[in-house]
Amino acid sequence: MALSHCTDLSVTEQRLLLVIARSSICTGPDKYEADGPDVDGLTPALRAKRAVFVTLTQSARLRGCIGTIEPVATLARAVADSAHSAAYGDPRFPQMRVDELEKTAIEISVLTAMEPLAASSREALLAELRPGVDGLLLEDGPHRSTFLPKVWEQLPDGQEFLGQLLAKAGLPADHWSPSLRLHRYQALTFGDPA
Repeated sequence: MALSHCTDLSVTEQRLLLVIARSSICTGPDKYEADGPDVDGLTPALRAKRAVFVTLTQSARLRGCIGTIEPVATLARAVADSAHSAAYGDPRFPQMRVDELEKTAIEISVLTAMEPLAASSREALLAELRPGVDGLLLEDGPHRSTFLPKVWEQLPDGQEFLGQLLAKAGLPADHWSPSLRLHRYQALTFGDPA
């Protein structure tokens, strides 16, 4: 499956999104403008509604990651909101301090549309998933979690990938149920230059 119009983002647009992300973090925790970036003059790709995740790392260690599975805002706005939330609202970490920004790397993942997966068993699901390509969203009742495609780098084994995703949703690692809803997606991921 192709990445659809995700790949239509030029290098210039990707760099602008990284600038938008860093700028939204630079506002600090209390001065972020709810109106977000001005979309006037932005390209159509940056004004399109897209689902996005922003991941912050320091010395290759996670420092924050926030995003949306559904496209609820323009790409530029979604990046600004997610970057700010990753820095100041990720409940797993304390709020970022101003002196941390210089040593923080930003990575943006722009998601494709969700594709439902009809898998009758755990084995059927694993046969459908493409390691390194597919992200997975799973839902079962109130339980919900997702792993971006890049998580395959840390969890290359399909059984472990699925088990950890189920655990992240608060379910047993060997859980399987007819009520389980599954969707896959891909992502265009780019970040700060090395």
